[in-house]
Amino acid sequence: MSIDLSYRPRLSDLSRLGGPADAASEAALGRELEAAEARRRQQRTPPVHFAGREGYVDDFLGFTVPLPTPLGELKRFVTPVSGSSEGRLDYEHFSVVMHSARRLAMFVAVNIDGATPGDVERKDDKWFLDGRIADEFQIGEDLYVDNILDRGHLVRRQDPVWGETAETANGDTFHFTNCSPQAANFNQKTWLSLEDYVLGNAKAQDAKVTVFTGPLFRDSDKPYRGVPIPTAYWKVLSFVADAGRPTSTAYIVDQIVELKQLEAVFGAFKTYQRSVASIERMTGLSFNGLADFDGFSNEEAATRTEIVAELRSPADIRV
Repeated sequence: MSIDLSYRPRLSDLSRLGGPADAASEAALGRELEAAEARRRQQRTPPVHFAGREGYVDDFLGFTVPLPTPLGELKRFVTPVSGSSEGRLDYEHFSVVMHSARRLAMFVAVNIDGATPGDVERKDDKWFLDGRIADEFQIGEDLYVDNILDRGHLVRRQDPVWGETAETANGDTFHFTNCSPQAANFNQKTWLSLEDYVLGNAKAQDAKVTVFTGPLFRDSDKPYRGVPIPTAYWKVLSFVADAGRPTSTAYIVDQIVELKQLEAVFGAFKTYQRSVASIERMTGLSFNGLADFDGFSNEEAATRTEIVAELRSPADIRV
C-alpha cells in the first residue's frame, strides 16, 4: 500500500469512532467549524480606505466640546495611531480612542445632525478590523461566535448616518474598534430606547447632538474567551437647548454578568441617570467642563451628595 504523505486532513474529513453522532454532537461540531471559519476569513480595512475622514468635530454645536481627556494612569493605555497625538481613529462623523490593554474602545465620540438624516438600509452585518492599528489591539469575530454576545455598536449605526456621506458613515460603524460585547437584550432594547428617547425629546437647537460613549472598565470584570467582559457602559450627551443653553446629561447602564462553565450568562440589568462628574470619577476621563452644564453635577456640588436616579422608563430621564 502506498502512503500519501501529502494528505492534510481537515476537521470535516474526520470520522467519529463511535459511529454517527447524535444531533447535539453534530451541532457542536458545526459550531466549532463555524468558529474556525470566522477566524480564518476575518478581514481588515486598509489604512488608505480612511483617507480624508475628519472624524469627530469639537465645535459642531457652536461651542467647543473637546474629546474626553484620559487622566493619570489611563493615559498609558491610549493605543497609538500614526499621525494622531490623541490616538484618534477618525471615521465619518465619529472618532474612536482604543484602550490598548482591554482591546476595546476607551471611548467613542460622534456628531449627530438630526436635521439631515440619511436613509441607509442595514444589510448584512459584516464587521472588519481596522488596519491602522495592530490586530493585537482589537478584538475580532472569534469572541462572538456561538454565544449570546452581540457585536454592540458603541457609536450607533444610525447616529453618524447623515448628510451626503451617510453611506460612508454607515459602513464605518461596522469596525471592531466600534464594537463591544453586549448581551442581546441589553444591546437591542435598553441602550437603544434610552438614546432614542433623549434624541427624540430633547428639543436640541438645530437638532444637533454630540455623544460620548464607552465601557466602564472594572478590575472585577470576568473573562470570557480571554476577554474581560465589561459589566456597564456609560454615555454623555451634549446639545444646545432651544433657549440657547448648553446642556449635558450622563447615563450608566449596568448588566450583571455571571460566568458558568465558561459560558457567559447575563442577568438583569438596570439603567441609571448619573452626573457627568461621577462618570469622570469612574472612568478616569475628563470631559473638559461639560459637568458645568449638567444639572446632576451642579446639584451634587451644591449639596455635597451623590445622586443616582434609577430609570424605570425613558420618561424618567431629566434634561
